[in-house]
Amino acid sequence: MQLTIITSITGVLVLVYILELLRRQQLREKYAAIWLAIGVVVAPLGFFPTILDSTARKLGIASGVSLVLFAGFVLLLLVSLHLSWEASRLEAETRTLAEDVAMMRAYLAEHHDYPIARSNNDATKATDPGVTA
Repeated sequence: MQLTIITSITGVLVLVYILELLRRQQLREKYAAIWLAIGVVVAPLGFFPTILDSTARKLGIASGVSLVLFAGFVLLLLVSLHLSWEASRLEAETRTLAEDVAMMRAYLAEHHDYPIARSNNDATKATDPGVTA
């Protein structure tokens, strides 16, 4: 099989897979839009690989394939950066929520006789009659 056919089929399969993930609600819309846009660009480039040759020559790049490879590399770096930013933001949000829950538990324990959670070892000793302290 020629590389153009494999690239085209891969682009179409990626589009179908993204739509399936979206249908199952396993991929959020904001990410699906990005990946659908990438798939819509990749599929025609697979069918017509010479589309970017003139653009590549104007930019001083040897061929359209090299331009696509470079653009793909830059895209992967940007996706990686974005996911790192999202993970950092979610980590900070999780930390804030855990602190809020701890403060609420402390308030309830102080003012409303809310039971304070004990560690697993303390809980085992308290509930197991065979364990002596």
